[in-house]
Amino acid sequence: MKPSPMLLLTLLVLGLVGCGEPGDDASTVRGVTDSEIRLGGAHDLSGVFAAVSNPALNGANLHFDEVNEAGGVHGRKIRYIVEDHGYQVPRATQAANKLVTRDEIFGKLMTLGTPHNLAAFPIMDRHDVPSLFPLTPARPMLETGDFSRRFSVSASYYHNVRNAIEWLVEQKGFERLCVMYIPSDFGEEIHQAARDAAADVEGLTLISATSHRPDESGFSGTLSRKRSNNCELLVLGLAVRATVAVASGVRDMNWDGVELLASTAAFHSAVSGAPGGATEGMWAASAGPDIQTLRDEPESAAFIEAYRAAYGNDPDAMAQLGYSVAYALVRALESVGRELTVDSLVKALESLDYIDPVSGVHVRMGPDDHILLGDTWITRVSGGVWETQAVLEQETVSEASSH
Repeated sequence: MKPSPMLLLTLLVLGLVGCGEPGDDASTVRGVTDSEIRLGGAHDLSGVFAAVSNPALNGANLHFDEVNEAGGVHGRKIRYIVEDHGYQVPRATQAANKLVTRDEIFGKLMTLGTPHNLAAFPIMDRHDVPSLFPLTPARPMLETGDFSRRFSVSASYYHNVRNAIEWLVEQKGFERLCVMYIPSDFGEEIHQAARDAAADVEGLTLISATSHRPDESGFSGTLSRKRSNNCELLVLGLAVRATVAVASGVRDMNWDGVELLASTAAFHSAVSGAPGGATEGMWAASAGPDIQTLRDEPESAAFIEAYRAAYGNDPDAMAQLGYSVAYALVRALESVGRELTVDSLVKALESLDYIDPVSGVHVRMGPDDHILLGDTWITRVSGGVWETQAVLEQETVSEASSH
């Protein structure tokens, strides 16, 4: 008896399905094949925070290239697909749709910008795409949506800046606080940290708070008014160029009675190495040390040399951060084995506990702790680099935030 035409067609289809392209597998895990793990990120490669995204992206790709050249992770190469949103939320939303629905990424890695990540969360959650260490440690990165799918690169802007303010008040005796910030989730978080510190720390008063466009560059009028208000500590929640512009304005007006505190967003060589030493003496709350202060450490020196060979210039703190994020992710992927799923990756990330070989920072996470770099580093520009002044361990930081 001859098989029916319908049966033959069914067998043919099943045979074609079973004979996929070389390297593919029958896995139902999006972004994972026999030969590849697809990750994606939306970065500011052309806007006001390009000085953050570009080196961080280079640092991550440097480690991914090293891993891929050595055969990948359990035989799978890492492919990192990047889109440029130019620090514009509509473009970030378009990028998220493309990465999730067209590229079918496994995880969204190091996307820059608080509102840009928040705009992407709904589509990511619908497709079970985890948020992996976005380049914004804003509080909503862990508080919005499914916590099990959220991992933050460091303690929040609020957490670090508030603790830096309180540490500086204790060390220097500041009483009059001012803040300049951009009116975004990032800037508002720093503004809130300043307000709460002033409300809770005896003797500290918030004298002046002003918001500014992300691309604003002229601050002479604002600084003159803050000087007339006798500001002693000026907290900055601004982009990189604006941070340098404010420091230059303070220097040009010979305002000696104020000190500046920046957030992690300005912990960058473009700030510490500003022309004419404009930022000399500026403070920052960061998630780790400046790589340029670690040149005498063998593994740090090796990273610096490898980065220089790949990109033709020295790495900065953002490049080192990108490398460390990639290192952490690869370490987790390696511990999972071949049976990679979102749930198995989450479990592996929650078990990380090691000393980062390049920065020397203690990385540790758990089921209730999805912060990669939990300590607060108090740094200050000296000789064109961010020199470490104090390290507040994660437990200590929590105590500092509550008094």
